[in-house]
Amino acid sequence: MTEVASRPVPADTGTRSPGSTWHNLSPLLAAILAAAGAWAVHRLFVGTPLGQELDTAALRGGDFDNPRVSEVLSRTLDVTRLAVLALVCVVAAAFGVLRRRLDLAIAAAFVVVTANVITQQLKAGLDRPLLDAFPAPNSWPSGHATAAASAAFVLVLVFPRALRGTVGLVGAGYVAIVAVATVWAEWHRPSDVIAALLIVLACGCLAVFGVRLRRNGPAPRIHLPNRLVMVALGAAGVLATAAGIFGMVAVALSESALPDLVSGRFAFLTGTAGIVAATAATFIVWVRLTAGEPAPLNGGTK
Repeated sequence: MTEVASRPVPADTGTRSPGSTWHNLSPLLAAILAAAGAWAVHRLFVGTPLGQELDTAALRGGDFDNPRVSEVLSRTLDVTRLAVLALVCVVAAAFGVLRRRLDLAIAAAFVVVTANVITQQLKAGLDRPLLDAFPAPNSWPSGHATAAASAAFVLVLVFPRALRGTVGLVGAGYVAIVAVATVWAEWHRPSDVIAALLIVLACGCLAVFGVRLRRNGPAPRIHLPNRLVMVALGAAGVLATAAGIFGMVAVALSESALPDLVSGRFAFLTGTAGIVAATAATFIVWVRLTAGEPAPLNGGTK
C-alpha cells in the first residue's frame, strides 16, 4: 500500500476567503441594529411620559454657569458650523481621491449626505406628543450632532488604517463635546443626540457594506488599529453607562415618587453620561468595522 505523504499546513496569511458571507453582511447587520436602536430611543424618550420627563429634566438641568465649561462648550458650538464641516468633508473626499481610492470618496459623501438628509427629514416630519409639562417643538434628532459625527466618521474612513484608531479617539472626544454642548445650550435633549449618533452609524455601516460588496480581492483579517484607543473608548463607555443607569433610576424616582430627590444639575450630568456612553459605543463599532476596511482592491495593505 502506498503511503500518502502528509501535506504541510499552509501558514496563516491573515486573510479570509474572498466573498466571505459574514464579512460582507456584518456591516448590513450593524446598520439594521443601529437603525433599530434609533427607533427604540424615539419610542422610549419621545413616546412615553417617563421618557420625556427624563429627557426634559436633563435639558433643563443644563442651565448653570461655569466660566471654563461654558467657554469650552460655546467655542465647540461655534466651530460646528455647516461651512466648516462641509470643508472637512471635502478634504476627506479629496484625501480619498489622492490615495486613488474613489470608493472611499464616494462612501464619505454617502455618509455625510445621507445621514444629514435623514436627520433633517425626521426632525421636520415627526411630531412630539405633549406627555410632560414642558411644551416644546420636536427636536429629534440633533442636526449638530449628526453633522459633527458624520464629519468625524468620514475622517476615520479615509485615513490610513494605522491612524484610524487615533482619529477615532479624537473624533469621539469632539463629538461628545458637541453633543453635550447642544444639551447645555438647551437646543437638544440627550435622546436627540444619541439618536443622531445611531443614524450616522447606520449610514456609515451601509457605506462599508457597499464597499465590501464591490471588492474582488480577499477580505483582510481585522486587527485593532490601536488597542490603547479601544481600551480608552471601552473604559469610558462602561463607566458612563454605569453612571447613566444609576442616574436615570435616581431621576426617575425624583420625577415620579420622590420630588427634589436630585437636582437639575444631577439630571444634566446623567444625560451627559448617556451621551458619552453612546458616543463611545458608536465609535467602538465604527473603528472596529473600519479597522481593516476598505482594503485596497488589489489586496494590499495601505
